[in-house]
Amino acid sequence: MAVKQIGRKVYKTMQGKTVDMDLLRQRNELTPAVGNAKVNARGDELGPGGKIIKKREEVLRDFYEDNVAPTEFEQSVKAPESEVSPEQTESVEMEAPAPKRRVGQTKAQAKVEDEWVEDNDGNFVKKGD
Repeated sequence: MAVKQIGRKVYKTMQGKTVDMDLLRQRNELTPAVGNAKVNARGDELGPGGKIIKKREEVLRDFYEDNVAPTEFEQSVKAPESEVSPEQTESVEMEAPAPKRRVGQTKAQAKVEDEWVEDNDGNFVKKGD
């Protein structure tokens, strides 16, 4: 069964030009947001000079650790040790997880992602800079 891809936000202007909103958002994700929020469009906390102090993933992790209690579904369920023998655990081969593919990602988006690399300070810069 084929996987239905999520529709991309591509609009046509009155003058006939196409505007790809996903690509536009991706190109400007390191641009500081307008206002006094001290974040970029991606959600990273910015310090003086626009340097990234705290990445978006760390901000979200801190929020969920403080504010959200795990639900019954999220709590890990372990099988009793008596039911699982050591032979069964050794016979299971561990495979490396396959790289995650973004749903609806196009070649243009993948190319934009390949143009940016992370430097030693955690900031994203274009390759070759």
